[in-house]
Amino acid sequence: MSKVLVVADHLQGKLNAGTARCVTAAGRLPEAEVHVVVLAAEAADVAGQAAALQGVAKVLTVQRAENAHPLAAVLAPQVAQLAAGYTHVFAPSSTFGKDLLPRVAALLGVSQVSELMAVEGSHRFKRPTYAGNAIVTVELAPGTKVVATVRSASFEAAPRGGPAPTEAVSLEVALPTHTRFVSLSAGKSDRPDLQSAAKVVSGGRALGSAENFQIIYQLADKLGAAVGASRAAVDAGYVPNELQVGQTGKIIAPELYLAIGISGAIQHLTGIKDARTIVAINKDPEAPIFEVADIGLVGDLFKVVPELTQALG
Repeated sequence: MSKVLVVADHLQGKLNAGTARCVTAAGRLPEAEVHVVVLAAEAADVAGQAAALQGVAKVLTVQRAENAHPLAAVLAPQVAQLAAGYTHVFAPSSTFGKDLLPRVAALLGVSQVSELMAVEGSHRFKRPTYAGNAIVTVELAPGTKVVATVRSASFEAAPRGGPAPTEAVSLEVALPTHTRFVSLSAGKSDRPDLQSAAKVVSGGRALGSAENFQIIYQLADKLGAAVGASRAAVDAGYVPNELQVGQTGKIIAPELYLAIGISGAIQHLTGIKDARTIVAINKDPEAPIFEVADIGLVGDLFKVVPELTQALG
């Protein structure tokens, strides 16, 4: 039997969609019993959201003032102590998970599995390498505690179910004091979250300026889509780096992905390979993006995109 602890990724009272995808991954393990732990100063709202996920057997809450902000140095000793009762510890392969789980693995004295994308057994997994151009199989020794970040784009989000029971847990663990929260800087938008959106409209360097990028925003608003960008567009200063899609940005798996003025460098393709439908608009008929696009349109984006936006009403 696999007893799995999924560490909830949450911010400002909202559960990150990656946690629901982690629950799905955990459920693929043999005879899995999945628990979700919420570490927070006030855990009730997030715990309720986690308890509503199908496949969750129990939600644990660890409430203490030190957990008000997601500091990996503070959370890791708590997760490591909780891990004693589990065979597996999972977290989304988000900024949160990538920061936290290496510390947890180090405290437990085990190797971490990164970007888990398929479960083949209790200790056998697949993960991408070489910018997604190759898939490797990782097998851990039987009996080893598994600590893994889950590639969210590879799994569907667990649907609503439950509610699962919630249990408050008190931990006797010394927390480090050398790390403290100073501030959080994050872009605010009424648009859907890029990593969990069903539809994404992305622009590339061909837009030419931050001002021209407004046509991407306008089309996205018509579609109710999130906005993304290529690394070239981010490096050029057209948009902030939190919109970057690709190997060094966000890896996404929307139902619909529109790539506008994006040539299709391998780094970018790595971030969208799990998208269900890819639509590409580019004036270069030889652009690599057309090799992976389900629908391709060769044309001037400054003509095509406004016309498309207008046609959407």
